[in-house]
Amino acid sequence: MFRATDMTWLAFLLREREVATIAALSALGNAAPQLGVHIEAGLNVGLTREEITEAILQMALHAGFPAALNGMSAAKAVFAAQDAAGVAGVDAAGPSVRRDTSN
Repeated sequence: MFRATDMTWLAFLLREREVATIAALSALGNAAPQLGVHIEAGLNVGLTREEITEAILQMALHAGFPAALNGMSAAKAVFAAQDAAGVAGVDAAGPSVRRDTSN
């Protein structure tokens, strides 16, 4: 028997939860206001703009390009609003950590 008290909410870090939420909302294709809120939340918990756009772009394969394009529009709006407000995000000058893609 499964009980709610058996569940642990610590399996995912806040960053991972926001990536999952951003991906899910992007896949819906029609949740721009909610997606914007979670993109901001993702930035607040340490996601980079690159990580957020990657999560959205991955949904193009699963939910279709129109849904991903809607997600990218929402992300661009959040990024532009933060830039206009002078909000310094995790990667205001670009991602600080780059993956090694040489192999």
